[in-house]
Amino acid sequence: MKIDKKIAIIFAVIAVLAFTGGFFLGGSGDDRPPSTRLRPGGFAGQALRPPPSAPSATAKVWTCSMHPQIRNPGPGQCPICGMDLIPVTEDASDEMGPRELKLSATARRLAQIEVVPAERRAVSHDVRMVGTIEYDETRLATITAWVGGRLDRLYVDYTGISVRPGDHMVYMYSPDIFEAQEELIQAKKAIAEMAGSHIGLVLEIAEANLAAIRDKLRLWGLTQDQIRQIEDRGTPEDHIEINAPIGGIVVHMNVVEGMYVKTGTPIYRIADLSQVWVKLDAYESDLSWLHYGQEVEFASEAHPGETFTGRIAFIAPILTRKTRTVKVRVTVPNPDGKLKPGMFVKAIVRAQLAKGGKVIAPDLAGKWISPMHPEIVKDEPGPCDICGMPLVRAKDLGYQPAESSEPPLVIPASAPLLTGKRAVVYVQSATDESRFEGREVTLGPRAGDYYIVEAGLEAGENVVVNGNFKIDSALQILARPSMMSPPAEGEKAGGSGKDGPRQEETR
Repeated sequence: MKIDKKIAIIFAVIAVLAFTGGFFLGGSGDDRPPSTRLRPGGFAGQALRPPPSAPSATAKVWTCSMHPQIRNPGPGQCPICGMDLIPVTEDASDEMGPRELKLSATARRLAQIEVVPAERRAVSHDVRMVGTIEYDETRLATITAWVGGRLDRLYVDYTGISVRPGDHMVYMYSPDIFEAQEELIQAKKAIAEMAGSHIGLVLEIAEANLAAIRDKLRLWGLTQDQIRQIEDRGTPEDHIEINAPIGGIVVHMNVVEGMYVKTGTPIYRIADLSQVWVKLDAYESDLSWLHYGQEVEFASEAHPGETFTGRIAFIAPILTRKTRTVKVRVTVPNPDGKLKPGMFVKAIVRAQLAKGGKVIAPDLAGKWISPMHPEIVKDEPGPCDICGMPLVRAKDLGYQPAESSEPPLVIPASAPLLTGKRAVVYVQSATDESRFEGREVTLGPRAGDYYIVEAGLEAGENVVVNGNFKIDSALQILARPSMMSPPAEGEKAGGSGKDGPRQEETR
């Protein structure tokens, strides 16, 4: 039994040695190709990969796939991440510039490349502002005491009440007016007694005295009808009524009933709300788009869905330091009284632009406008209907003549890649739709969904509006100049300006 056990152990050891020797000598019994066999000691499913191909003998530039700005004349490791450098292969048969890329039709579809032509068209820039409704300062009136006296009764005894021109407001006792009425009555009787007198000089003196007394009463606030009533009545009254000089809303009251006032004491302030002011805040970056006489549209939360219009009547010459804004005043008719002082409004000015970003006003072409009242617009020169000042030409107020202005060259706002002071667009070749060229352009102001192009493009050239970032990324991977690469010395940058593109401030 012991001999049989020894023999069994010897045979088992021989079998293990034979199997192990066959495995290391290549006889694993695995019929799979060598490239798919398991590595000795490897994980399950980890296959042997074929050895990497030999480096290209013709490669002159080596770069890192993670940091394409690394460009070495030979192989090695990336100094930033340590990865092996890869050769940059170039197709010698295709002579392309450093900022050009060629994409097949399939690649263009996968990248969703879209192009549109640069074109000349009329565009507008929207200037948005906020503000409040205010009183029209030219339509405010103050009722004062033209003569000293006691306010025995106030017909208008609270603010906010609406009055019409000529409405009685104060019932006042005045000794001075009582004395002046007595003088008026005596002067009238004296002239009546001298009707048959032959002394003309005395009659002329009496008539002059009567006229002087009438003027004094008129200057003290009595109307012609009140003076005529005193003469017809023949007896003086110790009280007079003070009437409203204009219609409007009583916005302030400075006295109380029974108060004694002196000459010049303010009693009421009345505001005519048939026309109001809208005071708006404009950022200093938007001042170049705003001009006197421009039409403004605005809306109020009190009247949703309703739009009001007016014209810019004044742009403040001083900037508010704390808010960095300038006050813009708009004159607005308010016949229905819907606009009330203190209301909050949101306004917009649509400035139409010509070549060079200059503002045009087609509705003012060839017109004459009042320098004080922008609502007065005429076809011919003449005086203003309100203030009498001579009208001026609309072009003298800073507008570009619409009839002689050329539409600006514009591209969609999604076309340029903005990098600080530079702007890059990708232009499709006119002869080969698979080729795209990166080109620097000089941009003017942004007008809505478009940018005005000052230099670097011609009308009709196709620019990429979708997929331009993918083209730029492909150039970066190929270690070619991209949007982040400034033009090399001696390389012509298509129309790049000294200050670069003017970009719209985001608020």
